Formats: sequence, C-alpha cells, structure tokens
Amino acid sequence: MAALISKATSILRSNLKYRYIFSAAVHRMEETGLYGCHHLKNPKGFQRIVDDAIERSNELVGFISRMPSASEIIDAMDEISNTVCQVVDSAELCRYTHPEREFVDEASKASMRINEYLHYLNTNLTLYDAVLKAEKDQTLTSDEAKRIARDLCIDFEKGGIHLCAEKKDRVSQLNVEIAKCCAQYNENIAKEPGYVDVYPTSRIPKNLHNLVKPVNRLTSQGSRVNIREKGFRIVTEPSTVSAILQWTPDDEVRKMTYIKSNSVPHANLGVLDKLIAARHEISQIMGYTSYVEYALQSNMAKSPDVVSSFLVELSKAVQPKAVEEFESMRNFKRRKNCQQDLVLEPWDEAYFARSMKSSAYNLDFSVVASYFSLSQCIEGFKVLVESLFGLKFINIPLAPGESWHPDVLKMALHQPNEGDLGYIYLDLNSRVGKYPGCAHFAIRGGRRVSKTEYQLPVIALVCNFSKSQNSAIVRLNHSDVDTLFHEFGHALHSLLSRTDYQHFSGTRVAFDMAETPSNLFEYYAWDYRFLKTFARHYSTGDIIPEKLVTSMQGSKKMFAAMELQQQIFYALVDQTLYSDRTLSPIDTTSIIAELREQHTNWKHVEGTHWQTRFSHLLYYGAGYYSYLYAKCFASTIWERVCKDDPLSLETGNAIRTKFLQHGGAKDPAELLNDLAGDGITRYQNGGIIPDVSSLCHELNLRD
Repeated sequence: MAALISKATSILRSNLKYRYIFSAAVHRMEETGLYGCHHLKNPKGFQRIVDDAIERSNELVGFISRMPSASEIIDAMDEISNTVCQVVDSAELCRYTHPEREFVDEASKASMRINEYLHYLNTNLTLYDAVLKAEKDQTLTSDEAKRIARDLCIDFEKGGIHLCAEKKDRVSQLNVEIAKCCAQYNENIAKEPGYVDVYPTSRIPKNLHNLVKPVNRLTSQGSRVNIREKGFRIVTEPSTVSAILQWTPDDEVRKMTYIKSNSVPHANLGVLDKLIAARHEISQIMGYTSYVEYALQSNMAKSPDVVSSFLVELSKAVQPKAVEEFESMRNFKRRKNCQQDLVLEPWDEAYFARSMKSSAYNLDFSVVASYFSLSQCIEGFKVLVESLFGLKFINIPLAPGESWHPDVLKMALHQPNEGDLGYIYLDLNSRVGKYPGCAHFAIRGGRRVSKTEYQLPVIALVCNFSKSQNSAIVRLNHSDVDTLFHEFGHALHSLLSRTDYQHFSGTRVAFDMAETPSNLFEYYAWDYRFLKTFARHYSTGDIIPEKLVTSMQGSKKMFAAMELQQQIFYALVDQTLYSDRTLSPIDTTSIIAELREQHTNWKHVEGTHWQTRFSHLLYYGAGYYSYLYAKCFASTIWERVCKDDPLSLETGNAIRTKFLQHGGAKDPAELLNDLAGDGITRYQNGGIIPDVSSLCHELNLRD
C-alpha cells in the first residue's frame, strides 16, 4: 500500500472532471457533515464516500491505462492518491476521536474497505507500467514531477510489484501477517495492561489518588480477624505509571509498578518474534540482507551502516556527561537515605530526577502550570504565526454537523494578500474513549489544481489535556506545552507547504526528516522572549516571570544527557532487532539487555521485557533513529537561523520559504542546507548524516 498512501501525487489536468470529496473550508453556516463533507451527516455516510472514492479512482485508472502523456499520468496518479487519502485520513480521525460508537464503527468499516482497495491499486501492473513510462519520458519538465515519478516507482517496488507471481503472492501473505501481528500486539496491550495492588492507601500520595482505584482485602490483626484493609490498585498504563514513578516516595511501590509495567503483556514476546521474522523474510525476497536495509532505502540515511555510525558517534559523545549525571543521582539517593552503599535502580530515575530538579531550581510544577492555561497556549499559536509569518489564525464558527464534539475549535490561517492558506481543527481536551496521545491528522493535503486554484490543506491537531482537580480551567504541565508546540510544528508544515503535488504536501517528506519542524518549534516553548507574549497566570493575569523560565530551562538540561542516552538506546534496539542478527530465532530480551549494558548506565531487570509495550517497533520499525536525526537538524537550525531573533519576520520568512513550503518536493539535504547553511548534513557511504555538534554544544556534551 505504500505507493499511494505513504505520500501522494497531484492533479488531473485532462478531460476528466475534477471533484471535491471534502469542502471543509467554506465560511458559511448551512448544515454539513463531519469535516465539511456533506455525505458525513450520519455514520452511513462513510459508505458513500468510500463508494465515491473507488468510483472516481477507477475512472482515473481507466484513463491511465490508455497511456496518456507522462504529465497526465503523474497528475492522474496524484488525484487517485488525493481522493483515497482523504477517505483514509478522515476515517482514522473519526475512529480516534468521535464520541459516538456508530460513527467509530462505520469509520472502521470504511478504513478496512479503502485499505483493501489500496491493495488493489498498489499491486496494479497497469499503474506501475504507466509510472515507469512516465519516469523514462523526457517530456516531464518540472523537478517535482520527475521526483514524484521516481518516488512512485520506488514505492511500488517496495511492495514487490516487479517480482514473479510466486514471490509477489508470498509478499502479500507476509503483509497480511504483519498487519495481524500489529493488531494483535495492540489488542494484547489493551486486554492486559497489568496492575499492582498497594496496601495501605497511605503509601500512595494524595495527589495521585485520582489515578488509582480503591480496593480492599481481608486481613487479621492480633485477635481481630477478617478486617477489611483499604488499598489502591495501580493499573500500569503509561500515563499512570509515569506519575507513580515520578511522585511516589515509597521505593517498593515504584519497584512493583516498574516491574509490572515492563513485564506485560507476556504474549507480545511471541507476537514480536513473528513480526520480526515476517519483515525479515520480506526483505530477503526483495533482495536485501535485512529489514533495516530494506526500510532505509528511501530515507536520507540510505543504509544501516550510516545509521549505526550516527548512533555510535552520538552514544560516545553523550556517555561522559551521562555518567556524571548518573553519579550525581546516585549520590543524591545515598544522602537522602543516609546510606553510602545504596544502588540506583531503574525505578528510581524518574523520582529522583524530579526531586533533584525541584530542589536545585526551587521549582513547583503546579506554579509553572498556572501560567499555561490551554486557552493562553492557543493565543500563543496566534502570536507566533503573526510574529514569524505575518499571518493570522482566525476563529471560524463551526457549521452544524461539521464538528464531532463541542470542545472542538476551528481556525483559518489567513494572510491579507494571499487569503486563507489552510484550516485547522483543535481537539485538545481529554475524554473517555478518545485517542490517548497527541497527534496531527491531515484530513486533506494541499496541491495545485490549476494555474488559479489551490486545494487548501485541512488538518486536525488532537491532544488529551485534562482539567486539574477542583478547576474549570485546563492548565498544562510544561511537558504538555512542549508536546503541544511539537504537534504545532507538524501542523505548520502541513498548512504552509505549497507543493504542486499532494504526494509531497506538508509532512509527506523523507521519513528521517519528518520530525524536524516539530522539534524546531519545541524550542519556542522554552524561549522567554516568546513565552512572555502569552504565558499569563490563569487567575491574576501576571506575565510569567523570567526567573521562573530560567529555572525551567536549567531543570530541562539537568539530566539531558541521560535522557538523550535513553533515546539512543531505543534507536539501537530498533535497528538491532531488524538487522541481519535476526537471521534465526532470537531472544529479543537478551539482545535488549546487552544493548542496555553497552549504551546506558542502567542494568536490565530480570523478568522484564520492555519491548512488549514499545509500539514504535511496529509503526516505526527500523526508523526510530529519525527522532534523533530531527533533534540534530532542529538544534542546528535554531542555532543558526532562529536563536538571535526567534520572532522576526526575517526568521519566519527563512523557515517558510526555504523549508516548510516545499514539503517533500525537494531533496531534503538541499532544503536543510539552504535553510541553515552548509554543514548541517554530511554524506557517508551514499547516505546523509546530521552534524551532531550543535546538539552536543546545546547539552554541554563537549567542551
């Protein structure tokens, strides 16, 4: 399915009439359906939009089969992609966010149907032959059109379309098996989150009582028997585990929580083995030595050797500072407990990191949150786009039927001379049954329809921020603010790109560059020059004090080396499990224990198997290193382009015109070097590797 869904193509400039499925950006108030799609006024509308998408795409397949000109082939391919992707993306958004079960069920059915149709498209030899013809045709004049033709060929071939019938059938079987493994892995997590019962209730801090469930047991005390003792059950899902490990002073409670959360679901050990084996077999059928080699061919890195070199270089750079930080934490624990022989355990890290940061910088995290109400953070979005780009976010009333929940907001990104540039839905509050994390959904990508008409992007930014106890106002921890601006970076990438082809719109870029804009905009969440423009106390209206922000910045860097080391470890696990070490059945736990020993200061805890809940191994298989690539790229861009004057129009113009507006339509290394100057990337064995010096300097990893 990669060819038509991983990216997308452009427009049909032919005698076939262009159709809109979604008109989600109109400023009128007549009744409509979800996201402005008139067919989605009720759940059954998903059947209609799938029917329409398939009908339209079949017309385009017929047109392509007549082998028109190269430019018409590419244009038609892009309209197929544009048509199908709008259905896929709207169904995914609905499945994750809609509060009504019937809408979710119909969206799930639509997703299954459209994905089956995508399999037909991505294994269609007529389309593949047409794209091959277009790629070889010298009449393609634009660089973007040439790039898309090459890209589509690669994506088709990654699906095995060029193989003999026997191998092609086997690849198809393996892809079905991989999909089943991914579904089973997630289902196992949902069915077996794990839990720990803690007695008595006094062992759990009061500020965490809203995260745990009351339980009781029969016990006896002296002559008294069958006394009910009250306790709490800790369900070891990620957000609860994070809070318990950070805030619970009881060592034993943290230990039990850590071990349980890292040892369920046990069934996923077998599921992961099957997934790794299936991906390895696909890579061998395709002629590669490993899944890593197969997966990296279309990324900037190109090869496992390049990624390995990068990760090892960064690991060596971070090690001395990480050891220093580890020693300081261990000494803190020993002083706190008045014992010089205490060992620092993995379940100690979050608790003592928070304690030491609070102590060193006199930080009260509830005070920090009081300056970041959600409504003020949205104002921060508006300040940022106006300062950087001379643009405005304008609130737009939602038409009847357009929204899926009363909390949803809609804004247009507007420029006085250019008009509206795109539209964003904000669904930021938590609620039961909603997608538990934060994500950016592209409902519709941008692309040029004609010389005078551009299809404007429509996106949704989804988060899960909760109101604190006894408060009607949503106040964000600063880690949530950081996450919010990360997702906002993705949103701006989608809204500001102006590619001819939807295939390259916004975040449809090389996989190992996609996180760069999001990492870049995280810097704004920490810069006082920006924070003082919107961060105000929710009750007094006072501007956030510079001294408090300075403390926050110091706190952030306090264990930065250990945190970076952890990310390097994750990336090395991902690379190793999908490498040629997996030629025979493997013990994933032993491999991970070995890597932890080599690249971190923490020991492996017997009986735990952290990899059974690390879903990045499914969806970012062999690509987790991309986060570290992005950190390096973003650090250099901030240092060279933004740091001196982060809110100027000159800075914003450089970010927009040299980077964001091109989406994936230009060579990523060329984009990065155009923006930040030569040296941000370097070549090694045919692949591109980031310069790590800015990140190392930022985190004081080198003199």
